[in-house]
Amino acid sequence: MSSNIVWHNASVTREKRERLNGHKSFILWFTGLSGAGKSTLAHRVEELLFERGCRTYVFDGDNVRHGLCSDLAFSIEDRRENIRRIGEMSKLFIDAGVIALTAFISPFRRDRQMVRSLVGEGDFIEVYCDASVEECENRDVKGLYKRARLGEIPDFTGISSPYEEPENPEITLHSGVDSLDTCAQIVLRYLEDKHKI
Repeated sequence: MSSNIVWHNASVTREKRERLNGHKSFILWFTGLSGAGKSTLAHRVEELLFERGCRTYVFDGDNVRHGLCSDLAFSIEDRRENIRRIGEMSKLFIDAGVIALTAFISPFRRDRQMVRSLVGEGDFIEVYCDASVEECENRDVKGLYKRARLGEIPDFTGISSPYEEPENPEITLHSGVDSLDTCAQIVLRYLEDKHKI
């Protein structure tokens, strides 16, 4: 980074935006294997928050790779850069007073910890969508596991590339067996208990 770049502190602060919105801003970081239900859950939680009048936005892994991260592949280095960009973008959104929901496999603990370290205490809520490879492979709504097993997709998480489960996530959802609404309500109860919404 150039030494000529200086951060500009805005007069409209995060705290003022949160007061206007009537809720705290934070990151809900959904992580888990492909097919574990991350995107579906993130969008369902967003719907429920929106119904309560919350300012929200979901960053979906596939959608982000259509634009912001379209230059990245799926090597370990590119996956890390993908998560770094999402982390920095999410940080800006919580500064804007918005609840940022992210749905990314984000397979490596170090990368998720890096995002956590970008923001303040309590601003990063890790939501682990706990579904086994077998459960995700049985769903295989996109046909990706089948292609990975055939060797058509290299570096596929859970098959030819590792997934490091969160060690101490704020929320663990048994998304492989529990219903969508059961999982979404667990997230909402957590946010209520922590006075986020």
